[in-house]
Amino acid sequence: MENFEIARTLRELAVLLEIQGANPFRVRAYRNAVQTINGLTRSLASMLEAGEDLTALPDVGKNVASHIQELVETGKLQRIEEITSEFPRDLVTLVRLDGVGPKKARRLWDELGVATVDQLEAAVADGRVAGLDGFGQRSASKILDSIRELRSQTGRILRSQAEEILEPLLAHLREADGVERVEVAGSFRRRKETIGDLDILAQAETGAEEIIGHFVRYPGVERVTGAGDTKGSVVLRSGIAVDLRVLPRRSFGAALQYFTGSKEHNVSTRIIGVRRGLRLNEWGVFRIPEDADPEGLGKEEGERIGGETEEEMYAALDLPWIDPALRENRGEIEAAREGTLPELVTVGDIRGELHMHSTWSDGKLSIAEMVEACRARGCEYACITDHTPAVGVAGGLTPEDVHAQWEEVAALEPTLGDFQIFRGLEVDILRDGALDMTDEVLAELDFVIVSVHGFMDQDKVTMTDRVIRAIQNPNVDLLAHPTGRLLGRREPYAIDMDAVLLAAAEAGVAVEINCNPRRLDLSDVHALRARELGIPIALNTDAHSVRDLDFLRFGVDQARRAWLSADQILNARSATEFRRWLDRRSGVAA
Repeated sequence: MENFEIARTLRELAVLLEIQGANPFRVRAYRNAVQTINGLTRSLASMLEAGEDLTALPDVGKNVASHIQELVETGKLQRIEEITSEFPRDLVTLVRLDGVGPKKARRLWDELGVATVDQLEAAVADGRVAGLDGFGQRSASKILDSIRELRSQTGRILRSQAEEILEPLLAHLREADGVERVEVAGSFRRRKETIGDLDILAQAETGAEEIIGHFVRYPGVERVTGAGDTKGSVVLRSGIAVDLRVLPRRSFGAALQYFTGSKEHNVSTRIIGVRRGLRLNEWGVFRIPEDADPEGLGKEEGERIGGETEEEMYAALDLPWIDPALRENRGEIEAAREGTLPELVTVGDIRGELHMHSTWSDGKLSIAEMVEACRARGCEYACITDHTPAVGVAGGLTPEDVHAQWEEVAALEPTLGDFQIFRGLEVDILRDGALDMTDEVLAELDFVIVSVHGFMDQDKVTMTDRVIRAIQNPNVDLLAHPTGRLLGRREPYAIDMDAVLLAAAEAGVAVEINCNPRRLDLSDVHALRARELGIPIALNTDAHSVRDLDFLRFGVDQARRAWLSADQILNARSATEFRRWLDRRSGVAA
């Protein structure tokens, strides 16, 4: 069982305990353990195999450690079985819905016999939910909207979760006799935000059937849905479907290009091929014989032009290799033909962190610890951007706190050498678009982020006007996580992003791609629009701990899908260049 599966099960246990009415301290203990597990760089299974004491981990006590061992050994948790003898396990899903907490989920079961999303939808439709004390018509409508949202997110996982699933699976495949190379194709290789299934290719000259057999015997397989001579299909315990294809070297590049997609990109390349008398498929690129019917040709019939590498496939079309992140038929083929493909941003281009939190608000570590972690990752500068009071759960800073924090920063600076700290703040955009901090304090800050954390159910016009009013404040530098989405959990709030981006361009305000894999906000499409408008884009981890700083690579992937180069990334600038950009407030040229 992978770490994220263990974390998911313990998180589910915490929710079940809440529904049961257990001691809140017990519930919190499980949630704290989940945070620890999410921050691990090693698998819990390997730690147990090595005989390590899991109770040495922060927030992992004897009970949690025993649960982890049980999950690794059996894939199940007896404690969950005990609790769900009292009420259905499906209530955990209901708790995910907006307007249904643990107590209300229990009431829905006890009073209406509602346990599943389908049953709840029916109960809303016939008025039974609105008739319950504490619900009402407005709450029922909100639940219905949330059900639609939940269904739109079902069946996909985060790219970060897919990585965790893939690591041991790929290691298993590389152990098979005859395997020379293993690559992941599909939407994962194109670095999409969420993944529906996984496509894996293995290169081998012989023994394909044995390799398929090795694949379907992987310990994480829940069921085998197909096992042929060169292709195997399984569903893993995590619920994700995986296909494996075994190909010889002569066809591996063709298959990698074909199964990477996207479908729209591949259609365009095949059309170009047909116009040149070529046929492209997963086995290679072939010249179509004169007077032959392309539809009647065998899979490898015709003169082979290439197929061992992707470069050969594109070269047959007189095109350079196109980065997988760009293969969405958004003009990449035309740009390749014209020689105008961008030099995409890399992790190594990023020189500063512009959005992170410390123990002054809801961060886990001190400013000194966070700064040191940035320095260790090669950064030249960092902005400290703790929350303001409106984010109640974050313990936001008052104006007095802000000044006290500056004193701590000033005391730290002489120890940092060339590394620079910029005094910042993440300021909440209030319900009417006003900012949750005085203009006097904002004017004294080096860097001001604004963002929405509450009243996300406003209509599109109200929310758009609210955000535009905020970014028009002359002290504002950056709009963070602009649509408020949480992938797999919360849809973006209603907002006209084009209008917001036009306002940001006019105001000289940058926008963020939040690198947290749960956010990746802006989307690639909105980031493309920001690129067109010439808006500087910041790739920010929004780090609340050292581990979060490693989210950067997910944001870089998102930026690459949006065709972004380093010169369009605000924090790819040097500290001197960044400070010069900040000086635009005072009329100094950026």
